[in-house]
Formats: sequence, C-alpha cells, structure tokens
Amino acid sequence: MAAGTEFSPAYAMLEGGFNNIVSIGEDEISQNSDRLKHMAIRKPPRHLSVVRHSMSTATLLAPTNPDFGIGIVAVAVKSDGNSEFLPVIRSGSCAEKGPKQYMEDEHICIDNLLDYLDQPEGFPSPGAFYGVFDGHGGTDAASYVRKNILKFIIDDPQFPICLETAIRNAFVKADHAFADTSCLDISSGTTALTALIFGRTVVVANAGDCRAVLGKRGRAIELSKDHKPNCPSERLRIEELGGAIYDGYLNGQLSVARALGDWHMKGPKGSACPLSAEPELQQIVLSEDDEFLIIGCDGLWDVMTSQCAVSITRKQLMIHNDPERCSKELVREALKRNTCDNLTVVVVCFSPEPPPRIEIPQTRVRRSISAEGLNFLKGVLDGNS
Repeated sequence: MAAGTEFSPAYAMLEGGFNNIVSIGEDEISQNSDRLKHMAIRKPPRHLSVVRHSMSTATLLAPTNPDFGIGIVAVAVKSDGNSEFLPVIRSGSCAEKGPKQYMEDEHICIDNLLDYLDQPEGFPSPGAFYGVFDGHGGTDAASYVRKNILKFIIDDPQFPICLETAIRNAFVKADHAFADTSCLDISSGTTALTALIFGRTVVVANAGDCRAVLGKRGRAIELSKDHKPNCPSERLRIEELGGAIYDGYLNGQLSVARALGDWHMKGPKGSACPLSAEPELQQIVLSEDDEFLIIGCDGLWDVMTSQCAVSITRKQLMIHNDPERCSKELVREALKRNTCDNLTVVVVCFSPEPPPRIEIPQTRVRRSISAEGLNFLKGVLDGNS
C-alpha cells in the first residue's frame, strides 16, 4: 500500500543537548558535527534511526497539533508476565462507502462471545470476536464469510484447545464452502482479518491487506502483515506455484496475494495455487499496557500509517473515551486524505478507563566536555548564527 501523508507534529527532541551529560573527545565531535549543526538551528538530527530506536525505551511527547488537537505519545513499558490484568472489552465501528459507487466491505463485532457458544462453561472470560472483510468483484464473498466464519471456527474439532489451528482451518473451510454455493457469485472475493479474544489471549488471523494494530501506551504494534503480491515472501510463494506479478497485480488481475473466493483464479479444492486463502496468524497475551486494537480495511491504511491511527485514537479516547467515536474520527480523517476505497474501522478497547497521560520526568544532569571540544562546539554554533 502506498503510504499516505503521515500525521506527524514536530517533536521536541534533545540529543546530547546542553543539559545532558556529555563526555566527548575531539574525534567524536568531529564525526558528529553535521548533527550538531542541525541542533544549533533547532532542527532534529537527520539520522532519525536514533529516535526511532528510542521508541522502545523512551517517551516522546509531541506538542498539540493545531488542526487535530493530537499529541503523539510513544512509550514502551516492560509488561509483567505474572500480571493479573483482565481486559474489559468494549468496541465501536464505522463503515462508509467513501468515493466508490458501491459498498463492498463487511464487518462483525461481538463483544460477548460467550453468548454465541452452546456450552460456555469452562471457556475463559472475557471472550470477543471481530472481523473486517474487504470484498471485491461484488459483495457475495464478503457477506458469506462474515456470516459463517465464526461458525466454522467454533465447529472445528481443535476449538478451543488450539485456537490457531481452528482459525486456520476455518478460513480454508469457509473458502471451500463458498465455492459450493450455487446461488452466489463465486468469482467475487474478499480479504479477511479476524481477531479472537479469549481471556487475555488475542489471536489475529489475516488473509489479504486489512490490518490489525495494537495501541500499546501510545506505540503502534502491527499484529498483521499486508499480503501484497510485491511483498518478497508472497512473491516467492506466488512464483514457486507458477503465478506471475504484473505491475503489482497477481496474474495481472488482483492487488492482493491472499483472499477467500475468487474461484476463477484458483484450481481444484485442496490444490496449492498462487492465490491463497490460508491466513497468517499472530497470538499475543494482553497486559495493562495494551490499551486498544484498531482493525481496518486498506481504505484506511492507504492514506494513514499505523502510528498515526494509534495517535489519533489514543488522543480521542483521552477526550471522550468512546471507541465508536474514535472509529468515526479515523474514517473522517481518511476521507479528508482522499482515500479511494471503501472504509471500515473497528476500535476495540481493553479497559473501561481512558488512556492515562504519560509525562517525561525532569532530571538534572551535569555537562562534562574538554576545553578543546567546547571550543570546537562553540565554533560550530557560531558558524550557524
């Protein structure tokens, strides 16, 4: 997907500033003179890898953007493996046709999965299920998968003993069952992304280019991979199975490498083919740092990065604590950025409380620098004045 314009307010970054501890020799100062010149004119360093890597251990607070009122907060806190954290599930969703003539997306939101089980005794609580299905070539495939995918999961012999196996089997069974329907257009297709929550466990399954992103104290953690034909691993799989990619399209026809339906592009059931219905899965255990999950079709991600979506959602939750309003805000923002596709967004919160504000502790530090190094630094700063 082509990344859209990133919402990125200017960060106030300090790297080796005057209030930080510095112990530098002439050689080190010389090697970093370019970085120091940028500091002198109050610009961030060009080598942003330092800042990106610091996301896992430090907090970055950004000033509020005048247009959206959003301050990006990114922090990573080590989770306690023995935590007794238990999520409280609530969700909201929004779907819009966007600039397209027809709406081909489908989605499902079940906040209390136990109500859908015949024998809920013994199953962990809370339980929830969510899915986004981005149809193409008509709505038949997306509608069929939305109505039946959960049933295929629950009816699988591996459920709930091995959730990943049950979900993987369910995707393939749903694809085969759709091919057997005589009253539907089996040449229609759909991507599919589901999220199953059992207690503290979240299992995300994806076939296509929908995406699931976890908001972890302001950081965006992608829980799925976009299955585009040009993705190296997908390209290798496609070419090994005799497929080809033309201008980013699988066999010149489809812009995704995995989908359910599209039986005009597949061989006999059970045979390996370039267009796969088998999902990739990722399982995580939630901690108190995990605040919400965003699930969206590619109409959102074509114009917005994962971090941007998490930042908007977190800021909005801090204001009104309503996941449905957050999903609507993400859709509105994507429309402002001129998305060319249908839009479907689901926001799932794991706590009844809004996300807390994260502050950077102020510390007093001492500067230590040699006389020669100080003179060199002074010359660099004077040269930019």
